Amino acid sequence: MEDVRTGWPWDGFTIDEVQLPDENDDYGVPSEDEEEFNVEELQRDTGFSCVVVVDNLPVVGMEKYEKLLNVLKKIFGQIGEVHEDGLYMPVDESTKKTKGFAFIEFATPDQAKIARQQADGYKLDKNHTFKTNLLKEVEDLSSTTESYKEPELKDFVRKDNLYEYMLDPRGRDQFAVRYQDMTEIHWNDPKTGTSEQVYSRSFWTESYVQWSPCGTMLATVHRQGAQVWGGEEFSRIQRFGHSKVQLIDFSPCEKYLVSYSSQESPNPREAPMAVFNVSDLKSGQTLRSFQGKLDDFMVSGGENRPQGGEGALQWPLFKWCQGNDDKYFARLARNKSGKTMISIYETPDMNLLDKKSLQMENIVDFHWSPKEALMCVYQGEANSGNQPARVSLVRIPSREEVKSKNLFSVKDVTVHWHPDGSYLALQVARFTKTKKSSYNGFEFFRVKERNIPMEVLELQNKQEKIVSFAWEPKGHRFAVVHGDGARPDVSFYTMKDSKQIKHLGTLHGRPVTSLHWSPQGKFLIIAGLKGLNGQLEFFNVNDMDTMAINEHFMCTNVDWDPTGRYVATSVTSVHQMENGYIVWSFLGQQLYKVNRDRFFQFLWRPRQKVELGEEKEAELMKNLKKFSKKFEEEDESLKSRADKEKIAEREKMESDWKEFLDKKRKAFAAIEAEHRRLLGLSGYVEADQQYEIEEVEVEEVLSVKQEKIH
Repeated sequence: MEDVRTGWPWDGFTIDEVQLPDENDDYGVPSEDEEEFNVEELQRDTGFSCVVVVDNLPVVGMEKYEKLLNVLKKIFGQIGEVHEDGLYMPVDESTKKTKGFAFIEFATPDQAKIARQQADGYKLDKNHTFKTNLLKEVEDLSSTTESYKEPELKDFVRKDNLYEYMLDPRGRDQFAVRYQDMTEIHWNDPKTGTSEQVYSRSFWTESYVQWSPCGTMLATVHRQGAQVWGGEEFSRIQRFGHSKVQLIDFSPCEKYLVSYSSQESPNPREAPMAVFNVSDLKSGQTLRSFQGKLDDFMVSGGENRPQGGEGALQWPLFKWCQGNDDKYFARLARNKSGKTMISIYETPDMNLLDKKSLQMENIVDFHWSPKEALMCVYQGEANSGNQPARVSLVRIPSREEVKSKNLFSVKDVTVHWHPDGSYLALQVARFTKTKKSSYNGFEFFRVKERNIPMEVLELQNKQEKIVSFAWEPKGHRFAVVHGDGARPDVSFYTMKDSKQIKHLGTLHGRPVTSLHWSPQGKFLIIAGLKGLNGQLEFFNVNDMDTMAINEHFMCTNVDWDPTGRYVATSVTSVHQMENGYIVWSFLGQQLYKVNRDRFFQFLWRPRQKVELGEEKEAELMKNLKKFSKKFEEEDESLKSRADKEKIAEREKMESDWKEFLDKKRKAFAAIEAEHRRLLGLSGYVEADQQYEIEEVEVEEVLSVKQEKIH
């Protein structure tokens, strides 16, 4: 067997002689100075990035060459699409034996990366464990020179102020809207009864836009990756290359960006392949990539739930620890034996915390506290119900279990953290003794109090369906929608008294599907969306009084602004008609309405959280009347100026119309004078004497019908 080479002509070439197309850094996304915004289709990738180098293979003679080749084809063919004649094992001409490594060319770089990750450490037998690398990585290492060359210093470029939007002298908030092919940024200007456009751009994104948690950046999503924009002119801040990206998620402190994509496997019987990248927001560099079959990331806990293929992907897959400087993020995973576990990663090195996952029996789900590194872990029932379900509070990084509660006959558990982490509510659905039906109840934890005391709350009718639950963001109250009919009840409770939960009152027979608290608390919108056609009740919980009842026909979304002063309701393109949005005051007064065909998104811009401290807040509340008087005067001035501008605009329109009529009258008079001159006095007839009107009655028989009368 003189020549066993397949695929590329690996012998007789050097890497330096291979010329590949230059890699630009545009990712196919147009820059602002380009005249056209058409993005070219991605071409099939070829090059070093598609080739995997596999080391630690057995050294075999020519008689076993084909057998080893077929083994490699079988192993790597299950991971991705290997090019025809794309597998090559070099042979030592002197010994006629293989050299212990092989080159495998895949269809795309993503498949090569997945193969590199999955095959690395694969044990072919007890003496041979694969070590895999991309040929591109080998090429980069080989091209590194031993002599140090000092990098060139780049000129300093002043960056835009990402907090410019918070310096508005009138304290207004911004929002983004996306409709048709347009994305627009507006100031909310309710005092003038309208909005002021700040920036607009067509084809800015290919799927959706998303504000960062602190509002400093706006992310756009493209086939080639994601980009973030900010500053007064919304210039590009950073880009993240990720082919066919579908979903993105920011870390709470805006240090990292997680992006997700999936692609179909070459084998139709196999699950799609998934890629999750965790990137640094400042540099745009990918710090860690998680790759594998999509089913491996669709993990659901519970004793009787199958491994893989368990439903839709839960997003965000990686849950960030809140209020801890983006220190930890975690996901639900499975170990080799198929048991669920929680993999917690530590930034910035992106490695497993203490190099091991959190192992607990039968984990179903987990939820971080909104304010600290405290995790609520829900473990399902096991051994056919003989082992009860369990909810635990676990501190990270110590993994100390600070509180736990066993739950019996559990059908399902829903976790509701209070926005400031003070309370934890468990909405528990339990089976009856016959297991033919279920009933509902709540378990509450006072997380900030000593020993974390617990309370149980059961509704008067335990059989009623729980439609919705919502905490008051700044306060101690919560609201529950419960009932089986089309008009359920809404009940209010408070946990302010440390001894027990107190019932504040119940609203009966409301057309409601969801509850929407103001970010500042006190006010609540009781919304009837979906089949209830946008019924909106603006409710004051302090006074237990309805302030206004309105309707936004076919409404799909309710969104409060960060201050709690205004709220937007919108109808998106899930409906073909009535698309657009309405901005209301917190009292339920409609301020302005905008209709847009094919309306997709309405997003308030988040505000940077500023901690004033209790003393400063108390001082502001003490002098609130003085500040209020100043702001009222400014508001009246704005309204007066707006009225004057409207009057001036109308007067100008009237003046323009009169000027237009005068020009037309003069033109008509000139034409009439020319007619007189041409026809002469005898032949000229006045316009109103050029014709006579005569009315003539004409009778016409339409049909004749004869009937015989007896």
